[in-house]
Amino acid sequence: MTTMTVRPTGVRVRPAYFPPNWFAAVMGTGIIAIAAHGLPWQPAGMSVVAVGFWLLACIVFVSVVAATTVHWMADPETARGHHAHHVVAHFYGAVPMAIMTVGTSTLVVGAGIVGRDLALGVDVVCWIVGTLGGVVTALVIPYRHLIVGRARVDDAFGGWLMPVVPPMVSASAAAILSGQLGAGWARDLVLGVGCVMFGLAVLAAAPILVALARRFRTGEHGAAHMMPTWWIVLGPLGQSVTAACLLAHVVPHAASAPVAGAVYEFAVAYGLVVWAVATLWIGVAARITLRTARAGMPFAMTWWSFTFPVGTYVTGSSALMLTLGWPVFEVAAIVGFSVLVAAWLVVAVRTARGVVSGELLRLPA
Repeated sequence: MTTMTVRPTGVRVRPAYFPPNWFAAVMGTGIIAIAAHGLPWQPAGMSVVAVGFWLLACIVFVSVVAATTVHWMADPETARGHHAHHVVAHFYGAVPMAIMTVGTSTLVVGAGIVGRDLALGVDVVCWIVGTLGGVVTALVIPYRHLIVGRARVDDAFGGWLMPVVPPMVSASAAAILSGQLGAGWARDLVLGVGCVMFGLAVLAAAPILVALARRFRTGEHGAAHMMPTWWIVLGPLGQSVTAACLLAHVVPHAASAPVAGAVYEFAVAYGLVVWAVATLWIGVAARITLRTARAGMPFAMTWWSFTFPVGTYVTGSSALMLTLGWPVFEVAAIVGFSVLVAAWLVVAVRTARGVVSGELLRLPA
């Protein structure tokens, strides 16, 4: 039972409900800073956009951490129950991804504001905490809710991917971080962990993607407010393309030429295939989004699924452009970035409105 407090006026107030999916707002904001920094086309003012979204991501992160702390203190029974909820629990994966998004954006964008040494230190801490947290979510949550809980294909939704994507975010973050470290054991360790995280994420995401494909083929896509979670499928696809390409660029600094060549060839082959699948999935997801919107799609925090996954497609396209130099990837990155910013504006405004009205802070029935 949710605890209640009483104001002097006698008005009873229920503590704000603040589940872990709020960290998706940090992810969706920070990814714009990272995507803007890596965009192949850098018009005047793009660096300002990147810095602005980095600062905003930091503010949102601090706010979400503070609100989460208050939620746990004011209503510990409800807060402790999040990990047992068959839907909410999967969004614990947003926590490590939000941490690493803040860390990476601080390193690539915020270094010019706070200084390279401080930015590097922040990113190292965020990467370590996010990587450890991501391993926990990738192993514990699917095991408890999908294996022990004997989840059915009919229950599958895009949020099942949330706990297994963090290791892939860790892999791409490792590639960026290692590029800022000098030669030595630290750089080699970060790269090695990044490669392991890439493999872990692929192994963990593959069976879930198969289950989602089987659910999708039934034609039953779930309740209207859960439909945006189908965009999360784009997350492991775009993020893995980003990670593969970025790792291929930094591995030569720590491995022999044959190994570096093999990693590069793998990155190109893997990246092209998965990027093509991701592009096709955008068309599929857009179609069911429009169809659901016409029938009525109420706003919910699941709408943040329209941001970070699209951002990973942008970073994946930019990484392929950096690797192969094909104009198609530059065009895809620019178009994707425009869609990402537009989606963020819509979702951010609706979220702010829901916070002010209190609608998003109420315990669901």
